[in-house]
Amino acid sequence: MTSTALSGAAAYLAGIADRIAALTATQGEAIGAAAAACVETIRRDGLIYIFGTGHSHLMAEEGHFRAGGLACVVPILASSVMLHEGAVVSGALERMPGLAAPLLGRYPIGPADTLFVFSNSGVNAVPVEAARHGRDKGARVVAVTSIAYSQAAAAGRPTLAETADIAIDNQGPPGDALVTAAEGLVVGPISTVLGAAIWNAVLTETVARMAASGEVAPAYISSNMPGSKERNAALVERYRTRNPHL
Repeated sequence: MTSTALSGAAAYLAGIADRIAALTATQGEAIGAAAAACVETIRRDGLIYIFGTGHSHLMAEEGHFRAGGLACVVPILASSVMLHEGAVVSGALERMPGLAAPLLGRYPIGPADTLFVFSNSGVNAVPVEAARHGRDKGARVVAVTSIAYSQAAAAGRPTLAETADIAIDNQGPPGDALVTAAEGLVVGPISTVLGAAIWNAVLTETVARMAASGEVAPAYISSNMPGSKERNAALVERYRTRNPHL
């Protein structure tokens, strides 16, 4: 294929690269603050919770039980605001005030914990209230959101960024999609790519800081690698009673 045949793909991948570079240039302090919160949580034998609605719920699964990931991560999974049981209904529910507390209520979030809330627009009721719930419980709350999107969409509503203790700007554009494919048609959503990059950057910084202090982070290794069976089994045993998804 010629480069012309891949013009849309090339524009999308170039846009991702540009925004990853922007994350590195502008979000280092916020990522470092989030990693510091995670280090403190691990030292206190707390848990790191991850929550999102709609496609942002994928970040909760990204952090859960994967090779190279932290075993102290607990995904907050509420099917009513995910996609698989009814995308249209879940889209309406994530905008409905009053739902966050009962959705998060099955998880005993407390002062030893850190709660990550992912929401690209940062204005829907449930993620904003989830951040408020986490703070009310004494946890450190980290928002991962698009500041530009929030500013474009807020219309006077509170935003996730201003509700959390720490806000990481994913550098995404309003509306999420990245590439203008035709007049009035913009495609190529980017928030999932950026969200996963941010989460794994925080995770890696957390483990690196602990290693620098002579500490071993509770991280899984791939089940296909030597020594994985014993290490991973011990971590599952350590966290099984506090993570309903193990």
